[in-house]
Amino acid sequence: MASNRFPDVIVVGGGVVGCAIAYCLAREGVRADVVERGEIGGEASGAAAGMLAPLAEVEDAGPFRELCLESLRMFPALAATLREETGIDIEYLASGILRVALDDAEERRLRDLAACSTCLPAGRHGLPLHWLNPDDLRAFEPGLSPDVRGGLYSPEEHQVNADRLTQALARAAAIHGATLRRNLRISGLLMRNCRVTGVRTPDGDLAAGHVVLAAGPWTGKLAASLGVDLPVFPVRGQMLALPSRRAPRHILWGSAGYLVPKANGLVFAGATVERVGFRRRTTAAGLRGLAAMASTLAPRVGVFAPVDSWAGLRPGSADGLPLLGPLPGWEGVSVATGHYRNGILLSPVTGRLVARSIIGGPPDEALAPFSPARFSYSPSA
Repeated sequence: MASNRFPDVIVVGGGVVGCAIAYCLAREGVRADVVERGEIGGEASGAAAGMLAPLAEVEDAGPFRELCLESLRMFPALAATLREETGIDIEYLASGILRVALDDAEERRLRDLAACSTCLPAGRHGLPLHWLNPDDLRAFEPGLSPDVRGGLYSPEEHQVNADRLTQALARAAAIHGATLRRNLRISGLLMRNCRVTGVRTPDGDLAAGHVVLAAGPWTGKLAASLGVDLPVFPVRGQMLALPSRRAPRHILWGSAGYLVPKANGLVFAGATVERVGFRRRTTAAGLRGLAAMASTLAPRVGVFAPVDSWAGLRPGSADGLPLLGPLPGWEGVSVATGHYRNGILLSPVTGRLVARSIIGGPPDEALAPFSPARFSYSPSA
């Protein structure tokens, strides 16, 4: 162990959340091992569009919005630190998000959100929002559909390259002493009484003072081996990459999907939301729907043939909120999953909070609303 005060930790899952946890632990002198069944960032993290968009999932005040905003504020410093430590540019871009209305219902919803900007003040608990009428909107973003009825501009919701972020966190964790174990499947958990003491792998058992289950939608299967019914499930998201000869200036968000102009010269179009189990593959119907969405939202982008397509499995949860912290009924094991479409956004704050909960010290109240204890469990002895 790197420190006599801290346990050595195995983080199961080499996605952006697992790597963020390992990074935060390693920075504190904890010996952390990341065990990934494939390649680092090879699942949902590498498939994500990389938007940092708190208002995409939550518009009302509460702990989840505060968690999202806190993590958003961490990105400028994190981007600079990771570049200094690893040489990797995570492509943190201040694109801003432009949410547009193409029908009456969406216009009403966005106007209500703009009117409630007093509920979302620019400051610690909110983001600045600006309503644009159709004429101003077309000047602001010329490639939009002529049918736009108005839009809401959020200048502080930004983006990163999701794969680069994951790789940078992994490399930085390794620089600080973490071990990355790729292509190593977990075949089970080591248990003694009501304590998890490590993991089983085809290469042998790995003992640890603490185990973090951060395997995305596969976390539920690992928890089931402890007799715990963890309400986590896969949600497939399909994506398209389009040429950017007429790329939008900002991230565009409509009721049917979004367009994200990337630093590599492509525009990502996404994403489907499908409960199809663990089938990670694209479908003709899903990709046609994304192409139609792009053509409707920004016709000048949608006329080009896609250059790539892919799919990822996001970890959904029963109540739409992440599950973070110790697993009730067991010692020596925590979970970090259920981030759904917010894994990239929430990775910095998740890494910090989960690492702190393992290292010890005063309980962080920010974790309490996301504790797995909010669900009912029947742990085996």
